[in-house]
Amino acid sequence: MLEILKAILLGIVEGVTEWLPISSTGHMILVDEFLHLNVSEEFRSMFLVVIQLGAILAVVLLFWKKLWPFGIRDNKLLIKKPIFTMWFKVVVSCLPAAVVGLLFDEQLEALFYNWQTVSVMLIVVGIAFLIIENINQKKAPKIRSISEITYPVAFYIGLFQLIAAVFPGTSRSGATILGALLLGVSRTVAAEYTFFLAVPVMFGASALKLVKYGFHYSGLEIGILLTGMVVAFAVSVGIIRFLMGYIKKHDFKVFGWYRIVLGAVVVAYFAIRALLA
Repeated sequence: MLEILKAILLGIVEGVTEWLPISSTGHMILVDEFLHLNVSEEFRSMFLVVIQLGAILAVVLLFWKKLWPFGIRDNKLLIKKPIFTMWFKVVVSCLPAAVVGLLFDEQLEALFYNWQTVSVMLIVVGIAFLIIENINQKKAPKIRSISEITYPVAFYIGLFQLIAAVFPGTSRSGATILGALLLGVSRTVAAEYTFFLAVPVMFGASALKLVKYGFHYSGLEIGILLTGMVVAFAVSVGIIRFLMGYIKKHDFKVFGWYRIVLGAVVVAYFAIRALLA
């Protein structure tokens, strides 16, 4: 029961931090310090990635009409070409991170999956949000719909997503939103496109972890995994709705300040722990 309660808390953290540009990895590292799952290291590593499947299903539910390219009209199959085009752009955006992830996943995790990298990227990206939002106050967005995102813009957004794939603490949503804002995309479209990008990225990352781990689970492991995914799904639904409403009237500065404070907290915590060791 204690492990299930831990899975519930981790599901809440995942559901909140996956979609807000504040780094789910940074939060997961801190939570894991205090609520370490009593499972094997291999299962824990897999769980912290595959729990994202619950979060991504929330995107599929909320944006189904914008994601599914088929329909029925007069008993005939209808193909929605704009949605197909959008998916081609999503693929272009995903290519940089997909290639690097497949080739160097284990090496990058060994090099950068640590609190030092996470804290630095939390602070750096937080400062970047403050600077870019100050600049954008005097500019009108050039791109106000996903259909206006060109293939070159999609690729450049993908390069920002690559930064998040390499350096934990960057935040995948934070990096892609930041890149989109720099490229002249409106806040609402930047957030929406980030959600769509997450579908293949997170499905792919989860599938890769599942294949590497294998499919032999104990009853407790199945309970932990399903609990985390279901909670992440439910929380994600609320958080996505909140964010889409929030950014219609506000900018991303509050998330920039939050990242800076969290980065400082991470540094302080591990520094004090090292002194006391």
